[in-house]
Amino acid sequence: MSSGKVLLGVLVGVAAGALLGILFAPDKGQNTRKNITRKGEDFADGLKEKFDEFLENISVKVDEVKEEVSDFTEKAKTKVSEAKKAAKTATE
Repeated sequence: MSSGKVLLGVLVGVAAGALLGILFAPDKGQNTRKNITRKGEDFADGLKEKFDEFLENISVKVDEVKEEVSDFTEKAKTKVSEAKKAAKTATE
């Protein structure tokens, strides 16, 4: 098994255990629903933060690749221009 699958299994187990612990806790239903809602909102907020961080990392990588492609294009244009000049002077 890969470590990613193991980690996912552990996280799912922890989440299921927390949910079952809340559901079977000797508390009023209203309080339990509030706890579930609050924990769900906390989880959603954490997930949103991770997703935003992921998108930011992707954006940075895309910008880096764009810059590298631009640099490569400029170098290629320069080499083509130099080759044209060299061919022109060689034929003269």
